[in-house]
Amino acid sequence: MKPMQINRDVFQAIADPTRRAILTLIAAQAMTPNAIAAHFESSRQAVSKHIMILAECRLVKQEKMGREIYYHLNPKQMKIIDNWLKPFRQMWEDRFDRLNDVLTKLKTKQK
Repeated sequence: MKPMQINRDVFQAIADPTRRAILTLIAAQAMTPNAIAAHFESSRQAVSKHIMILAECRLVKQEKMGREIYYHLNPKQMKIIDNWLKPFRQMWEDRFDRLNDVLTKLKTKQK
């Protein structure tokens, strides 16, 4: 019997706080799995599983340099998240603008 293939998307990948922390770490610079694992209290194997899920969702890219593998953030794949958030961001900006208008009017009435 074949093992079940799980098709994850970027939202499932970022649902886990450890994976979000890994993305934050490698956003600044490429890192090896050992360097990433050093930032967590969980086992190297557990961190490797998180990295595998991020790679499966193409949120990270790997580059082999000598005997080491370095993981980089894939900003193009992060765009999926940004595109999904865009309407919500716009909605909140509109609400804050309206609130600002109301507060400004109240402030000028008090003077």
